[in-house]
Amino acid sequence: MPQNLLEQLRTYTVVVADTGDIEAMKQFRPQDATTNPSLITAAAQMPQYQPIVDRVLIEARKQIGCCAADSAIANLAFQRLAIAFGKEILAIVPGRVSTEVDPRLSYDTAGTISQARSIIAQYDKAGIGHDRVLVKIASTWEGIRAAEVLEKEGIHCNLTLLFGLHQAIAAADAGVTLVSPFVGRILDWYKKDTGKDYQGASDPGVISVTHVYNYYKKFGYKTQVMGASFRNIGEICELAGCDLLTISPKLLAELESTQAELPRKLSPEAARTLPIEKIAVDKAAFDRLHAEDRMATDKLKEGIEGFSAALVELETMLAKRLVELEAHKPAAV
Repeated sequence: MPQNLLEQLRTYTVVVADTGDIEAMKQFRPQDATTNPSLITAAAQMPQYQPIVDRVLIEARKQIGCCAADSAIANLAFQRLAIAFGKEILAIVPGRVSTEVDPRLSYDTAGTISQARSIIAQYDKAGIGHDRVLVKIASTWEGIRAAEVLEKEGIHCNLTLLFGLHQAIAAADAGVTLVSPFVGRILDWYKKDTGKDYQGASDPGVISVTHVYNYYKKFGYKTQVMGASFRNIGEICELAGCDLLTISPKLLAELESTQAELPRKLSPEAARTLPIEKIAVDKAAFDRLHAEDRMATDKLKEGIEGFSAALVELETMLAKRLVELEAHKPAAV
């Protein structure tokens, strides 16, 4: 009997858990873990993680002061909450955790650099080294420029919300550690735009990640590719051999319960034999190529807006919880 798909995938690819659920990480034992504002918001609403949320809120209130507005305390708390979950995750996974910069800074290079440094400083304070943290930044031109500065400082970056080859090339030219092309979101766009269904190797998301992977390996870039945002295990199987794949607990469970042969689909050796043309991507080229790619334009904008909305939801939830904590605080004697 063949090994299950998850066991076979691990022989080709680093498996990463795409979740803020610590219990799921204990179950599937991934090498690394990624989080984003939506995942942290979802995890923060789970009863088992309420003590983490409350601890972060109390610490934020102490730092800002009891007279500060609840909204200001909640804003600081959300920044700390992602790190709090990250520290819990790193107690389980042997590799790295990705922690995201506020997506509302996606077009602000200086703001992104400042918050990334703050994230790393907080991990440093907890005794967690730079080699175990990836700072997630949206793949805008401004985000890529921020990542270039940060990488030179030894802060490793994960460029997320990546939908087009132009974004991937600019990120690799900037020397980023890792990029996260969004497979499922690309598929969603094409299904809606064409009215067609796609399976296997014809999946536009699979095709996009394959192009990025082959381009990097053809030209010897050190930047790694981590496929993300999967809709089904068929997409994952088509990308077996990709440097890393970040997978939700639901799809990890499906891979683990499926017995079938899993051939390797991507490899550096095969990529180096392909007739691929090198593309120069400066800002003018980036802007032109992005404007010409309706899918990348739509999905980058939608992704930034979605993650930003998740943070607003999280801040609202934290402010409400802070009021509840204040109401139950023992009166001063």
